[in-house]
Amino acid sequence: MLKRITYYAIFGILIIGVYGAGGLVVEEFKTGEGCPKIMGLPMCLVILFCFLIPLIVHLLKRKNIVYFLLTGLAGSIALIASIMQFFGYAKCPKAASGTPMCYYSLLLFSSLVVLKIVHSKMKVQQ
Repeated sequence: MLKRITYYAIFGILIIGVYGAGGLVVEEFKTGEGCPKIMGLPMCLVILFCFLIPLIVHLLKRKNIVYFLLTGLAGSIALIASIMQFFGYAKCPKAASGTPMCYYSLLLFSSLVVLKIVHSKMKVQQ
């Protein structure tokens, strides 16, 4: 039962992430102002892939290493962006509430890593 709950919690968080990052990517393609860029590469596009690929891996129940590599990469990006935002060295896109979205990304990716660890350690209950 708990294994199923963690599975669907991970799925839900990944869907929320795809939706949020996808919106930023659309805005980036429309205006060029959707998200910060590093070496010309929009970081929201990187984050979108770091939600999409783990979503596919999670649904197919394969390659946890790919899941952890991409969620870890995106979590690291979100951590650095959050620190830079907090100290005023960078500006993350803001949600409607005014909260920097890098804070939300950090929360989502941290949750994904913890939930997947918990989920992976559970025995299948029958």
